[in-house]
Amino acid sequence: MRQREGERGSITAELALALPAVLLVVIIGVGGLFAASTLVQLQDGAADAARLIARGESSARAASAVTTVVSSGHSAISHRGDLVCVTATATARIAGVELPLTATSCALAGGL
Repeated sequence: MRQREGERGSITAELALALPAVLLVVIIGVGGLFAASTLVQLQDGAADAARLIARGESSARAASAVTTVVSSGHSAISHRGDLVCVTATATARIAGVELPLTATSCALAGGL
Protein backbone atom coordinates (compact mmCIF):
# COMPACT_ATOMS: atom_id res chain seq x y z
CA MET A 1 0.00 0.00 0.00
CA ARG A 2 1.21 3.43 -0.82
CA GLN A 3 1.33 6.15 1.82
CA ARG A 4 0.39 9.70 1.10
CA GLU A 5 2.92 12.46 1.66
CA GLY A 6 0.99 13.98 4.62
CA GLU A 7 0.81 10.69 6.54
CA ARG A 8 4.51 10.03 6.65
CA GLY A 9 5.72 9.67 10.27
CA SER A 10 2.22 9.56 11.76
CA ILE A 11 2.76 6.14 13.31
CA THR A 12 5.91 7.38 15.04
CA ALA A 13 4.03 10.37 16.45
CA GLU A 14 1.19 8.18 17.70
CA LEU A 15 3.64 5.82 19.39
CA ALA A 16 5.45 8.75 21.01
CA LEU A 17 2.14 9.92 22.49
CA ALA A 18 0.91 6.48 23.61
CA LEU A 19 4.14 5.06 25.05
CA PRO A 20 4.23 7.18 28.25
CA ALA A 21 0.63 6.22 29.04
CA VAL A 22 1.39 2.53 28.54
CA LEU A 23 4.48 2.79 30.76
CA LEU A 24 2.47 4.54 33.48
CA VAL A 25 -0.14 1.76 33.44
CA VAL A 26 2.59 -0.89 33.70
CA ILE A 27 4.31 0.94 36.58
CA ILE A 28 1.02 1.30 38.49
CA GLY A 29 0.15 -2.36 37.84
CA VAL A 30 3.50 -3.62 39.11
CA GLY A 31 3.28 -1.29 42.11
CA GLY A 32 -0.21 -2.59 42.88
CA LEU A 33 1.01 -6.18 42.81
CA PHE A 34 3.87 -5.24 45.14
CA ALA A 35 1.44 -3.52 47.54
CA ALA A 36 -0.86 -6.55 47.53
CA SER A 37 2.07 -8.84 48.26
CA THR A 38 3.18 -6.60 51.12
CA LEU A 39 -0.35 -6.61 52.57
CA VAL A 40 -0.47 -10.43 52.53
CA GLN A 41 2.91 -10.58 54.27
CA LEU A 42 1.75 -7.98 56.79
CA GLN A 43 -1.36 -10.03 57.56
CA ASP A 44 0.79 -13.12 58.07
CA GLY A 45 3.10 -11.23 60.43
CA ALA A 46 0.13 -9.86 62.43
CA ALA A 47 -1.32 -13.38 62.79
CA ASP A 48 2.02 -14.77 63.97
CA ALA A 49 2.45 -11.91 66.45
CA ALA A 50 -1.09 -12.35 67.85
CA ARG A 51 -0.47 -16.07 68.42
CA LEU A 52 2.86 -15.36 70.12
CA ILE A 53 1.33 -12.80 72.51
CA ALA A 54 -1.61 -15.14 73.23
CA ARG A 55 0.86 -17.88 74.24
CA GLY A 56 2.60 -15.51 76.66
CA GLU A 57 5.64 -14.49 74.61
CA SER A 58 7.12 -11.01 75.04
CA SER A 59 5.98 -7.97 73.09
CA ALA A 60 9.45 -7.64 71.57
CA ARG A 61 9.27 -11.17 70.18
CA ALA A 62 5.85 -10.44 68.70
CA ALA A 63 7.10 -7.20 67.15
CA SER A 64 10.00 -9.08 65.59
CA ALA A 65 7.49 -11.44 63.95
CA VAL A 66 6.08 -8.44 62.08
CA THR A 67 9.42 -6.84 61.20
CA THR A 68 10.80 -10.18 60.01
CA VAL A 69 8.07 -10.39 57.39
CA VAL A 70 7.92 -6.68 56.48
CA SER A 71 11.08 -4.77 57.42
CA SER A 72 9.31 -1.40 57.66
CA GLY A 73 6.36 -2.80 59.63
CA HIS A 74 5.22 -1.64 63.05
CA SER A 75 2.82 -3.33 65.42
CA ALA A 76 0.42 -2.40 68.21
CA ILE A 77 -1.10 -4.83 70.71
CA SER A 78 -4.62 -4.50 72.12
CA HIS A 79 -6.89 -6.69 74.24
CA ARG A 80 -10.55 -7.25 73.34
CA GLY A 81 -12.12 -9.40 75.99
CA ASP A 82 -10.51 -12.85 75.77
CA LEU A 83 -8.73 -11.93 72.53
CA VAL A 84 -5.29 -10.49 72.01
CA CYS A 85 -5.17 -8.46 68.81
CA VAL A 86 -2.16 -7.18 66.90
CA THR A 87 -2.46 -4.41 64.34
CA ALA A 88 0.47 -4.25 61.95
CA THR A 89 1.11 -1.23 59.73
CA ALA A 90 3.50 -0.49 56.88
CA THR A 91 3.64 1.67 53.78
CA ALA A 92 3.90 0.78 50.12
CA ARG A 93 5.04 3.12 47.35
CA ILE A 94 3.24 3.08 44.02
CA ALA A 95 4.55 5.50 41.39
CA GLY A 96 5.92 7.84 44.06
CA VAL A 97 2.75 7.78 46.19
CA GLU A 98 2.90 6.22 49.66
CA LEU A 99 -0.07 4.05 50.60
CA PRO A 100 -0.64 3.06 54.23
CA LEU A 101 -1.26 -0.67 54.72
CA THR A 102 -2.89 -2.08 57.86
CA ALA A 103 -3.60 -5.66 58.92
CA THR A 104 -5.19 -6.85 62.15
CA SER A 105 -5.27 -10.35 63.58
CA CYS A 106 -6.57 -11.71 66.90
CA ALA A 107 -5.90 -14.87 68.90
CA LEU A 108 -7.52 -16.33 72.00
CA ALA A 109 -5.49 -15.36 75.06
CA GLY A 110 -3.92 -18.31 76.85
CA GLY A 111 -4.21 -20.53 73.81
CA LEU A 112 -1.57 -23.05 72.86
